[in-house]
Amino acid sequence: MLPKIINRRLFLGLLLLPDLAVADQLNQADTAWVLTSTALVLFMTIPGLSLFYAGLVRSKNVLSVLMQCFAITCLVSILWLAGVYSFIFSDGGELQKFIGGASKVFLPGIGVASLKGTIPETVFFMFQMTFAIITPALIVGAFAERMKFSAMLWFSGLWLILVYLPVCHWMWGGGWLADLGAMDFAGGIVIHINAGVAALVAALVLGKRKGFPNTAMPPHNMTMVVTGAGMLWVGWFGFNAGSALTADGRAGMAMLVTHIGAASGALTWMFIEWKRFNKPSVLGIVTGMVAGLGTITPASGFVGPFGALVIGITAGFVCFYATQYVKRTLKIDDSLDVFSVHGVGGVTGSLLTGVFAASSLGGLGLAEGVTIIDQVEVQALAIVVTAAWSALFSYLILKCLDKFIGLRVTSDEEVQGLDNVLHEETGYLDL
Repeated sequence: MLPKIINRRLFLGLLLLPDLAVADQLNQADTAWVLTSTALVLFMTIPGLSLFYAGLVRSKNVLSVLMQCFAITCLVSILWLAGVYSFIFSDGGELQKFIGGASKVFLPGIGVASLKGTIPETVFFMFQMTFAIITPALIVGAFAERMKFSAMLWFSGLWLILVYLPVCHWMWGGGWLADLGAMDFAGGIVIHINAGVAALVAALVLGKRKGFPNTAMPPHNMTMVVTGAGMLWVGWFGFNAGSALTADGRAGMAMLVTHIGAASGALTWMFIEWKRFNKPSVLGIVTGMVAGLGTITPASGFVGPFGALVIGITAGFVCFYATQYVKRTLKIDDSLDVFSVHGVGGVTGSLLTGVFAASSLGGLGLAEGVTIIDQVEVQALAIVVTAAWSALFSYLILKCLDKFIGLRVTSDEEVQGLDNVLHEETGYLDL
């Protein structure tokens, strides 16, 4: 069934970027929307994800999480300019199916008049940079409260180059997954599966926090968590609707289905907890929202409202039980449930994209001659390849770093807290 899909790269390109029929002609509406979306996506990391994660850890580690997200933002920005962008989005010649080229390292010749489709290339560069920033920042949640700051920096930089770069090129830079017709509108595969699998590997390699699972480690500041979650919800509109790269009906539909996915995921998680534990929790409803957002992300430019509702409800169920299984049954200390929410959500949403993109189910339609089964097969292939690549190289990076500089703080330092040990600061004056 795969041969039916091989020769439809042009179709998907036009599906994703409908206004590029007038490529190399500046569209001010598109430019304004992508500029806005860029700010929204950066807002997701600084301060959205930062506050969300920081509230979830114990008070003695709040600054360490904020510092990690902030430092990753800076590090990825420089690496993006120094070559990561180029090797994803420039012409790789004979190796184009696997890697881009070096022609845009440090952006030579890119000025105010340079275009990428209907928007300035500088705007496209910045928009894609914000996606690259949030992906390794998501992984922070898996090793929170126990990784050395130096190891975190090395891991984030190497992971961006060895894992994010190739997978992003394969899907969005004209690589072989795009040639096969894999559908990932805004990052279910490139971002959420990629980061989720890396998070699981990191949690396994680093091992459990001292006291896990017998010692209770509740969030220290739920107000901070909800504030960060609200910022994530708002910022996600730039994440998904901005990925249309145009100010048109596709962007509007992507925004609508994103909101429906978030709302249905949040309510589903809330009702499951209410039924199971007799009370609905604030942590549950915001976690369900994030699960709904992560799961609708790959589908957001391809499905309609009905598909988004089903995807969101499915996300609430699947991700809730994934968190229970990983922590309670497997006893894996993925501190902030990155794999269960983002990884499992990304897999679920990527598979369901192949189903609900069909016009018969309210979606925007599959390529001519491609059935739902065909598309789901391609989606599954992209998922397996991405998960395997991320798992292998995440493991190798972590093991090498552990050998040369060490990954974890000492047991005594972990008890004392990373804020004081690593930064000689405290988040609260009374500590």
